[in-house]
Amino acid sequence: MALRLDHAWMRSLPELRWQPVVKRVTVRLGDQLVAVTDHPVLVFEPKRVVASYAVPLADLRVALEPGPTGPPPDYRPVGFGEGGPPLLDPSVPFAVHSADGEPVLVRAGGRTGAGFRLSDPVLHDHVVLDFDAFEWWEEDEPLLGHARDPYHRIDVRRSSRRVRISHEGVVLAESAEPRMLFEGTFPLPRYYLPRGDVVADLLPSTLDTTCAYKGRATHYDVRAGDAVLPAAAWTYEDPLDDARDVIGLVSFYQERLDLEVDGEPQERVRTPWSE
Repeated sequence: MALRLDHAWMRSLPELRWQPVVKRVTVRLGDQLVAVTDHPVLVFEPKRVVASYAVPLADLRVALEPGPTGPPPDYRPVGFGEGGPPLLDPSVPFAVHSADGEPVLVRAGGRTGAGFRLSDPVLHDHVVLDFDAFEWWEEDEPLLGHARDPYHRIDVRRSSRRVRISHEGVVLAESAEPRMLFEGTFPLPRYYLPRGDVVADLLPSTLDTTCAYKGRATHYDVRAGDAVLPAAAWTYEDPLDDARDVIGLVSFYQERLDLEVDGEPQERVRTPWSE
C-alpha cells in the first residue's frame, strides 16, 4: 500500500529522531569558542517539531557541568480544531525534555548555556545545546531562530485568489494579488498582501520574533473598529533569501481571525500563535 509521507512523519513524532549534517557548525558563547565540528547532528526529541543541534563531545572546547532538571513536558494540540496531536511546539523552552538523559551546563567567559546529554546509545557521545543560549554558524553563515531542518522548505507563489481578512465583521484587508507562502507541512498557506490592500490601521507592536527560514519579523497591532488586536500582523522588511519574495508585504495571524478565500470561509488551524 502506498505510504503518505506526512502521515509517516506524524507517526514518527513519538520517537527520538536524528539526522547527520554535512555542514561545518561553529558554536560560540559570547567571545568564547564552544565547539567546531564537521560532524553535527540534528536531534528531534519525542514530540518536538523543531530540531536542536547536537555536537560530538570530542569537538567541545569547554567542560560540561551538571545542570538543573527542567519542568515536565507541556504538550499542546496543533492542527485543525481541538483534535490536533499534542506536541512540544516551538514555544516550549529547551529546558523541557521528552527523552532520557541528563541536563548539563556550559560555562565560558562568564556566561552560561544549557545542554542535554542523551542516554540513547546512538547519541550518548553527543551533547544537545540550547540554540538560544549560543551563537551559531553553518560554515561561515550565521543562523537565526533555531537549527534549520533540511526537510523544511519555503515556496512563495503569486496568486489571483481573492483573500479577505476580517475580525467580527470588520474587514482588515482584502486583495486579489496575494503572495502565498507555503512552509513545510504547515496545513495552510500564509497570505502576504500588498500594503495598499490593508484597510485597517497598523500600529507599532512590541512583539519581536525570528524565523530560521524567513528572518526577523516586524509586528503590528491592528485596529479593528473600536478594538486593537495585539500583534495580529507582521511583515519582513529585510528577509532571508527564502522569503525575499514577500519583502514589505503584510500577513495576518489567520488562526485568530476570519479568513475567506474566493468567498469561502476557511477553517481556523490551531498553531503555537493561536493565542
